Amino acid sequence: MAKPFKNTNPVGDLVSVMKKLRSDKGCPWDREQTHKTLKKYLVEESAELMDAIDDNDKEGICEELGDLLMHIVFHSQIASENRDFDFEDVAEKITRKMIRRHPHVFAGKKVGNSEAVIKMWDEIKKDEKKKRKSLLDGVPRHLPSLLRAHEIQRKAAKVGFDWNNSRQIIEKIEEEISELKNAVRKGDDAEINEEIGDLLFSVVNLARYRNTESAEDIMTRTIQKFERRFRYIEKKLAKINKNPESSSLDEMEKLWIEAKKKGL
Repeated sequence: MAKPFKNTNPVGDLVSVMKKLRSDKGCPWDREQTHKTLKKYLVEESAELMDAIDDNDKEGICEELGDLLMHIVFHSQIASENRDFDFEDVAEKITRKMIRRHPHVFAGKKVGNSEAVIKMWDEIKKDEKKKRKSLLDGVPRHLPSLLRAHEIQRKAAKVGFDWNNSRQIIEKIEEEISELKNAVRKGDDAEINEEIGDLLFSVVNLARYRNTESAEDIMTRTIQKFERRFRYIEKKLAKINKNPESSSLDEMEKLWIEAKKKGL
C-alpha cells in the first residue's frame, strides 16, 4: 500500500496523518475529539499495553506502543490547533527533562548505585516542583486506587511517617477488620464503606512496606488466578451441557477446589 505522505521518517508521517484526520477534509469523528473525550481511550490503550507486556507479546507491545504514540500525537495536534503547543514542543520538553534528570549521564555527576540515582531524582524533582504545597502533591488522581494509595504512602514514609515493622501493620489490619465487623453489625452502609476503605488502605500499606511487589501487582495476579479457576469451572460444566447459571453453588465449589488442586 502506498504511503499517504512523503515524509522521510515514520514519526513525521504520523503527525501528517493526524493533521489530515483533523482537517476539514478529514474524519468527522477525529475532528470532534477533545483532550477530555480522549481520556478514556488513553486509559484503555495503556491497559492494553500492560496486558501485552504481561503476556510477553512482543508484536502486541509494538502495536500498543504505537497506539499510545498516536494518542500523544492526537493530543499534540489538538493543542497545536489551539495554539498551545505542538508535538515538537512535547518532544523537546521531555528531552530536556531527561537530560536534566540524568546529570550522572550527561553532566559527569558521580553516583554509586540505583538507590543513589533515585535519591538524586527526588532532589531534582523537589527543585522542579517548588510550587507544590504538599509533599503528597504530584501523585496523579487518575492512577488506579491501589497504586495511588501505594504512592501516597511511599511519599509519607520518606519523611518518617511510617510503621516500624510488618507486625504493626498486621495489627492495624486486624483492628480495621474488627471495626468493619462492628459497622456491619450496626448496619450503617456509610460506615461499612468507610471501614472497607480503611482496611484496603492498610493492606496496601503492608504490601508497600514489604517492598517486594505493589498491592496493584499482587491484586492483578490474584484476579488472574480467580479467572483461571472460574474458566475451569465453566469448561468442566460445559462438558456436561451445563453452565454456571444452571449449576448449584456446591457444584461450582467442588470444581473450584478441583482447579485449586490442579494448581490453577
